[in-house]
Amino acid sequence: MDINAITNKVIGCAIEIHKSLGPGLLESAHEECLAFELMKAGLQIERQAPVPVIYKQIHLNCGYRIDILVEKTLVLELKSVDALAPVHEAQILTYMKFANKPIGLLINFNVLLLKNGIKRFKY
Repeated sequence: MDINAITNKVIGCAIEIHKSLGPGLLESAHEECLAFELMKAGLQIERQAPVPVIYKQIHLNCGYRIDILVEKTLVLELKSVDALAPVHEAQILTYMKFANKPIGLLINFNVLLLKNGIKRFKY
């Protein structure tokens, strides 16, 4: 499946959840609901996918985890915060780099209109 089709499906699922539940829930609740919707949409996902830090020949398992990895390509980093900050952008870019994934979506569910809470990143 083409990456644009995947991201469109993911965004559609996220919007469906946001329309139904609105802002204000914990990130973990949104993750659970989004995982359900993505699987229902026929997408292959991995929740809390480990991301090792690689320094020279050393692999460090530091506890970094991708919230949801879709179709082994798309990194989803979910938030439920008042506003996205540069540290959130740095976090998803770091995960994409160390996991060697080309595309990522940073989704903040704590907004009135979800389209204002989605940022797309390329690595």
